[in-house]
Amino acid sequence: MKYARTALTAEIVKYETGKKLEDGFELWADVVTKGWIVTDTLVKVKLENGDIVCPYIKHRRGRTFISEGDYIVIEDDGSKHVCGADKVFQRYQKVEG
Repeated sequence: MKYARTALTAEIVKYETGKKLEDGFELWADVVTKGWIVTDTLVKVKLENGDIVCPYIKHRRGRTFISEGDYIVIEDDGSKHVCGADKVFQRYQKVEG
């Protein structure tokens, strides 16, 4: 059987540091040495103590680290997802309201 995705409304916000859109931060050194992801475009934030951290969104499959230019999709139920600028507006259309 084939299924079509149910239409959902969501708030789309371009990620910027300082807006508290992320669920947490991971040390840059840990992301590079422990992760299996490409780190070239990840957002990096330097803390006052000199540590460099990367913001992420938590979801049922784990964490998604936020890259430069990414958007945060906030669904009506409060769940959040990270979506790249190259796909966000192919997947979501602007609606009135």
